[in-house]
Amino acid sequence: MMNAVHSLVSDKAQPVAFDTVLVANRGEIAVRVIRTLRTMGIRSVAVYSDADADARHVLEADTAVRLGPAAARDSYLNIEKVVAAAVRSGAQAVHPGYGFLSENSAFASALDDAGIVFLGPPAKAIEVMGDKITAKNAVAAYGVPVVPGIAKPGLTDAELIAAAVEIGYPVLVKPSAGGGGKGMRRVEDPAELPAALASARREAAAAFGDDTLFLERFVTRPRHIEVQILADRFGHVLHLGERECSLQRRHQKVIEEAPSPLLDAKTRARIGAAACNTARSVDYVGAGTVEFIVSAEQPDEFFFMEMNTRLQVEHPVTELVTGVDLVECQVRIAAGQKLAVAQEDIRLTGHAVEARVYAEDPGRDFLPTGGTVLALSEPEGPGVRVDSGLRAGTVVGTDYDPMLSKVIAYAADRGTALARLDGALRDTEILGVRTNTDFLRFLLDDPDVQAGRLDTGLLDRRAVDFAPAAVTDAQFFAAATHLWMNSMPQTTGDPWQQTTGWRVGAHAPVTIRLTGGDRTAHVYLTGTPENATAWLEDGEKHTLAATSNGNTLTLTLNGLRTRIRVATEPGRLWVADRDGTALLREVAEADLRGGGEHVGDAEILSPMPGSVIATPVATGDLVEAGASIVVVEAMKMEHALKAPVAGRVELLVQPGAQVKLEQPLARIIVEENNPS
Repeated sequence: MMNAVHSLVSDKAQPVAFDTVLVANRGEIAVRVIRTLRTMGIRSVAVYSDADADARHVLEADTAVRLGPAAARDSYLNIEKVVAAAVRSGAQAVHPGYGFLSENSAFASALDDAGIVFLGPPAKAIEVMGDKITAKNAVAAYGVPVVPGIAKPGLTDAELIAAAVEIGYPVLVKPSAGGGGKGMRRVEDPAELPAALASARREAAAAFGDDTLFLERFVTRPRHIEVQILADRFGHVLHLGERECSLQRRHQKVIEEAPSPLLDAKTRARIGAAACNTARSVDYVGAGTVEFIVSAEQPDEFFFMEMNTRLQVEHPVTELVTGVDLVECQVRIAAGQKLAVAQEDIRLTGHAVEARVYAEDPGRDFLPTGGTVLALSEPEGPGVRVDSGLRAGTVVGTDYDPMLSKVIAYAADRGTALARLDGALRDTEILGVRTNTDFLRFLLDDPDVQAGRLDTGLLDRRAVDFAPAAVTDAQFFAAATHLWMNSMPQTTGDPWQQTTGWRVGAHAPVTIRLTGGDRTAHVYLTGTPENATAWLEDGEKHTLAATSNGNTLTLTLNGLRTRIRVATEPGRLWVADRDGTALLREVAEADLRGGGEHVGDAEILSPMPGSVIATPVATGDLVEAGASIVVVEAMKMEHALKAPVAGRVELLVQPGAQVKLEQPLARIIVEENNPS
């Protein structure tokens, strides 16, 4: 059983001073905050961009205010518009969620000027902790251990190079502003430091408008462990234990858990006390997280890394092991209520693990994906929690962060929690958008993850070994059966008359050619959906029976019944079962040459959603293998897509076209006198 969620604040029975709170965010965190506001009897106000007009957080709020166009700078990042929305809606307080304006001191000050309470710390605390050099110096003055290094404003490259000798290699170059790993460089060789500093400055200036750098010793086999704190306006500070966040991809967390499998009770108390002192160093108020770097080789030695002055993405694992609703605590603390318990009253019970579900393709170096959620099934049951911003019909674009939802599992022990999370991810079916759920399950199955032998480089080391699952025979049969059943005219008379002229009892089977992953195959079907024979290519024949209810296909193959979720969109068909989610396309007769040879392998598909910005060749041109055919722009990057074989070009798109993931962009037709 999950812990019963409660508040640590004294006046839980007393209504707070707010009757209306605006949630200045979107997606799963907005939905999650709205859930607690509803429980507290507080009216919720959503804000939205044009891209999110029909989003789940908008539909679940009591009211909603339009901010502007899809671009974040014109909507969610526009302080003037968000403050105006709060005033217009009558909100007495604003919850910022995370990301966007959550750590923007100017936003906190603007709300204060408008007489609206910011559900976060004072602007001064945000400013101090937002600058890594200032933050490091502030916490060091409170006795919080910091990584050996050099951190002060205005350091020149020459000063940094000289300091690196005393710090000792390897060193970590870090920008003072921003986060997310941008501008960070690990340097092993002194000869490489000048170039690393130059590139780090360029990246930091582009990302944050500030190229200030500092240096730290690189901790070997580092683990990322953070501590959740709460502080009220009366000087009381509590910590709610730690979270292990070492499973990261390029400095972005992917899987988190509480408590850490590394720390013992003594170290947990020491790191918790250091986190509380960090909060005291800036007179912190509200919920915050102090991040530490810990050596896997010396787990009793930890160093301050940074403080996030907001709610964290991974806050649910702390809620599950403590039973505390952190959003409710934020609201009550901001309303002036006191923390009512002592540190020794906080208990961590059981184990919780969270996985972030992203719209990305692990098989293509985690390129962001997108599309429309055609059908959705999210897991539920004992010990499973899902924080999600999805619903059927949600359009996932590239305007915002690709995180779609979080799947969290809780159990009495770590092993059971990991197994429960794996099962919950298996039951997560998002059709219409390619996600990372298969990779998450691959990672959870890693022996080092299972044993708790973690470090921040583990995920990137294992990612190279991940291979997307092949489309299974059962998924081919399910897709073909779905197309077969949906091609049957709904008329009186002979219900099994096919558009091909085939009838029940005829010898010629229905033939459907499908391609999915690296596989293309003919599927043959005879009989009726209730009593059919099916086979792939020249393979073994199987008995098949199928019934359909909306997006759910019940398929019985050789007596084994399986529930399969199926959804279609023009040119594409999605199939989800216990083996994962597969994307298939039907190959029309027009795509077959005279001898029935398929040319799908010579199709050029878009690797991600984007726009066509150039077509260097024209339909009818003869090209060699490797020639650029279509250039697609996505996520501010250009991708030149090349001919996989030599042949004659058939363009399927023109410059300016908006394209979907795996949309066919061109065909290369191999001619007999032009061998590939």
